[in-house]
Amino acid sequence: MKKVILYTDGACSGNPGPGGYGAILMFKEKKKEISGGEANTTNNRMEITAVIRGLQQLKEPCEVEVYSDSAYTVNAFNQHWIDGWRKNDWKKADGKPVLNDDLWKELYRLTTMHKVTFIKVKGHADNEYNNRCDYLARTAIKDIQG
Repeated sequence: MKKVILYTDGACSGNPGPGGYGAILMFKEKKKEISGGEANTTNNRMEITAVIRGLQQLKEPCEVEVYSDSAYTVNAFNQHWIDGWRKNDWKKADGKPVLNDDLWKELYRLTTMHKVTFIKVKGHADNEYNNRCDYLARTAIKDIQG
C-alpha cells in the first residue's frame, strides 16, 4: 500500500465569512498542492473540506498520514467522536445535531477507503508544510474576494 503524507489547513475571513482551504499531498519525491474556497462558510468547514479534498485526490487505497492543526478534525477521529455520532444518527451526546454532518459523512466515507492516521500539529508555528497550507487557504480567500 502506498504511503501518502497529507498536510491540510482551513481558514476563514470572519466566521462565518469567505473561507479557503489548502492541502499538500506528498508521495515519495512528488508533491501536489490543492486549494479552493467558498464565499460563505466557517473555519471548521474549511478545515474538514481540506482533508476531504486531499483524500479525493487519491486514485487507489493508500496509507495516509493526515497532519492538521484543527483539533476539531483530528479529535473527531482520534477520540472516536465520529463513531458516537454515527451510532447516534449524527447527533451529539446532548441530542443536538452534529454540525457539518454533510462533510463528516463524506470524510468518514473517504477514511474507510484508506488507512488513515490523524496527527495534530501546532498551527502557525515552524512547520513549513502547515504554514504553506495556511498560505494556500488564505490565498484562496483573497481569490474569492477578488
